[in-house]
Amino acid sequence: MGDAMSTAKCAVRFATVLALAGVAFGAGENRKDLHFKVGKHPAISINNPYGPVVVKAGAPHEVVINAILHSDKVEIDQSQSHNRIDIISHLLQGADQYSGVVEYQVLVPADASLSIHSENGPVHAENLHGDLALEGGNGAMEVLDCGDGHVHVRTLNGPVTISNVRNGHVEVVSMSGDVSLTSVSGPYVAVNSNTGKIEYAGDFGGEGEYSFTSYAGNIEAVAPAYASIDVTARSSQGRVDSDFSLEPKHTPFYAKAGSYFSGTLGKAASSVKLMSFSGKIHLKKRQ
Repeated sequence: MGDAMSTAKCAVRFATVLALAGVAFGAGENRKDLHFKVGKHPAISINNPYGPVVVKAGAPHEVVINAILHSDKVEIDQSQSHNRIDIISHLLQGADQYSGVVEYQVLVPADASLSIHSENGPVHAENLHGDLALEGGNGAMEVLDCGDGHVHVRTLNGPVTISNVRNGHVEVVSMSGDVSLTSVSGPYVAVNSNTGKIEYAGDFGGEGEYSFTSYAGNIEAVAPAYASIDVTARSSQGRVDSDFSLEPKHTPFYAKAGSYFSGTLGKAASSVKLMSFSGKIHLKKRQ
């Protein structure tokens, strides 16, 4: 029963990703099924200008790629060199954002390293423990139930959602897309956004370094009362608030009230820095 429910949930999640991309299965589409044998810690690279890429953990030593090409104006270039696989959606003359769409559903070993570039489609990675490098333009980026590796996400306008990532080295860079982190912890967690909103809900665990920076976007961090943090928050032009009674600490510079706070909570095991130029900052206590 549990496995059936889990499978159903995955199917719904994948269908949602495809719906967000504005694409659907239809008659006349070209379907490709690719299979590769790999060793431990394979490296998979996928470059897909248009369309969703959904990757989740599959069987060891095997990579399975199910691709749907929406027209004859796009083809798939594939290559394997030892333990590395490269997949490219090759746009032919006359291809556009509709005829150039390729939908990917990919199964990889859980220890695989993954590199995905998608200009306009959403990207979803789930249950992986290797390094992840995701790069996009307008599509949503989602990382779920991963850990023990590096998670690097770069996007222009697409929203970024990272959930249930443990012991991760997480770096997110976004121009205007909102960034949401839930139950994310590790030795290093950093988000840098120009105008997008940054939201964090977790315990700041792992005795790590957490750095959230936005030029104009708001920053909201929600932590439990038992959080162990050394926190500094500052906004040059925005309001800064904390729901916690922090143990104050000395700072070498002057900052006006309401635009800055600094202090410790518990044993101050993790370092937390929340910085913005004009956005609001709020460190909230989980209710």
